Amino acid sequence: MLVSLLAQTTPYGNVASAGPAATPSLDALTVMPFILRGVSLLGIGSAGTARDIRDDIWALLADEWKPARLDAICTREVTLAQLPGVFETMLAGGSLGRTVVRLD
Repeated sequence: MLVSLLAQTTPYGNVASAGPAATPSLDALTVMPFILRGVSLLGIGSAGTARDIRDDIWALLADEWKPARLDAICTREVTLAQLPGVFETMLAGGSLGRTVVRLD
């Protein structure tokens, strides 16, 4: 995922990561593509961030910071009842894109 994202990143740009779901390991990646392009890898540590700050960020992400081509990023929509199957697919390495969970 980070490799393909890096190929699309503007030289001297930034890549922000909230962390991989299965492992913190980046075995298939070296730092050289980042260094050669001057790209910074930024970690996001939101667990200790105050609730009001997180609420403000979510509001911005839903409005002016909303990602372009969001329809291409979200590849499937599921219900809460379907999550066990989604987790099995993810753990088996068969997940691509993002999954939206409907709460209704």
